[in-house]
Amino acid sequence: MLWGLGVGYVISGMYFGWNLGLEKGGTLGMAIATVAIMVMYVTFSFSYAELACAIPKAGGVFDYANTALGKNIGFIAGIAQMVEFIFAPPAIAFAIGAYFNAFFPQVPILTSAIAVYFVFTALNVYGVKAAASFEVIITVLAVGELLLFSGITLPKFHVENLVHNNFPNGWSGVFAAIPFAIWFFLGIEGVANVAEETKNPQRDISKGFGWGIFTLVVLCVLVFISTIGIGGWEAIVYKNGKSGETSDSPLPLALSMITGDNHLMYHLLITVGLFGLVASFHGLVLAAGRSTYEMGRVKSIPAILGKISPKFQTPANALIGNMMIGIIALLSGKTAEIIIISVFGALTLYIISMISVMVLRKKNPEMVRPFKTPVYPLFPIIALIISCVSFIAMLIYNLKLGLIYSGIVLGIFLLYKIFKKAD
Repeated sequence: MLWGLGVGYVISGMYFGWNLGLEKGGTLGMAIATVAIMVMYVTFSFSYAELACAIPKAGGVFDYANTALGKNIGFIAGIAQMVEFIFAPPAIAFAIGAYFNAFFPQVPILTSAIAVYFVFTALNVYGVKAAASFEVIITVLAVGELLLFSGITLPKFHVENLVHNNFPNGWSGVFAAIPFAIWFFLGIEGVANVAEETKNPQRDISKGFGWGIFTLVVLCVLVFISTIGIGGWEAIVYKNGKSGETSDSPLPLALSMITGDNHLMYHLLITVGLFGLVASFHGLVLAAGRSTYEMGRVKSIPAILGKISPKFQTPANALIGNMMIGIIALLSGKTAEIIIISVFGALTLYIISMISVMVLRKKNPEMVRPFKTPVYPLFPIIALIISCVSFIAMLIYNLKLGLIYSGIVLGIFLLYKIFKKAD
């Protein structure tokens, strides 16, 4: 189940969003950014697993940073985690709405996106076992769909499509492509947020992270090469294949070049493709509920969000609160901007957690660590350096959104300090 959650949180990133990085960097620029981000996620996952096994709590980085760096940094880490987990689902809900709209044009995108929010929040309120079991089933279907897609497209692959116009904006394109490379893997850290509900967290969480990141790296390489190899990167970025309006559906665009858009296989893959989006949406709703609940439980945010439902024994208030913020973000209608704000939250989480790993090793050497980061301290240092470079690059290319993100975190932090003093 942990493997299913880890892969499920992330897998929608294989279906949409990543192709927008090709517009910034071309095939080579996006590939360089993706390899660097891949290294960051592999080193990060094994370092984060040490924290998750030593401190198996639902708050994830909020609890780890509290222990390592004190309450103020812990609070900022917790808010960054909430921003990541609360802002990623609206972007995915938009894509789900767009899929439904393609089959049922009479249903507006926003209507089905909001309906999806209600359905999956209700499933998570009902119970974590039902939610996790459902997640594993749709994740297996989504992985199978990507393997089938690769099997159909790779025989038609041409190397010249990877080489054509592959570095249009030079090195600046590499840095501009970073948030879209991160979107390939965003959310894997959500595995840590179900630590309290795991039977043997000390053993199982490290396995969940390990197999999860391995699966995602393989899928990322397959999807990247097979999709671009059909007709070049422009063909899967732009709706008309050359320039103009960008598309949120790179895999259907690639597949239609082989089968046409009336073929049974095309429709089958598009239908099953919906599972990938649903898996990530549902998984991130699950992780967001756990992280918000933990912060409410210790009264860092309103205590009502830290209450467990007496009927279902799940963090119902946190789930419903998150849903309301997500729907407000949906109404803004800005998918790419929502993705970038979510990525800012993720990078803050990665930076603080890697510092926490190293501080705890020094401060609490006697702490029980059932899983230890391999090649320590190299892994957390590599993850920390790539995270910091990515954060700075994103600020340079998305200054306005960076300021909005900083405003959200600092605004909530100031409110927290004011209300804490009043208490």
